[in-house]
Amino acid sequence: MGSTPAMSVGMIPPRYDIVKQHPCTVSVMAAGGSETSAMWKSQLSDEEFSLALIEAIKNSRTFSQIIKGAGADYALHITIFSVGQPSFGTSFTVKMEVGWTLKRRDGNAAVWQESIKSEHPSAVIDAFAAATRLRLATEGAARNNIAEGLVRISKLNL
Repeated sequence: MGSTPAMSVGMIPPRYDIVKQHPCTVSVMAAGGSETSAMWKSQLSDEEFSLALIEAIKNSRTFSQIIKGAGADYALHITIFSVGQPSFGTSFTVKMEVGWTLKRRDGNAAVWQESIKSEHPSAVIDAFAAATRLRLATEGAARNNIAEGLVRISKLNL
């Protein structure tokens, strides 16, 4: 059985611990992800991570609205630095590190920049097929990273 890519729906947090909701708009850009090859490990694409983040922002109302392209009050740049996936085992723990940068539309200086590390385990009880366990662990690590990133943004004074 081949590998399947991590899907955005599995990366959306089910709940949010948002401190405050910002009344401003934001655009989202993701980079650093990889496409999944049928013969290799499940990967995390920029598009799927971005879709999950946009949906999470909407669900949590961390920002009032998502704007595609130029024109938003803030630009949120996400860079996937690393996704550490085990090659074998009955349980997998995927570890990832993502760089988060929030910039005002009117300037190039970052108002907030942080590297966030997250992880998520998946065991045989979650899925029998190793490829599925790896995908679930990858989606879980991304989900945890998105949840933590939005909590930290919600603590900012924008």
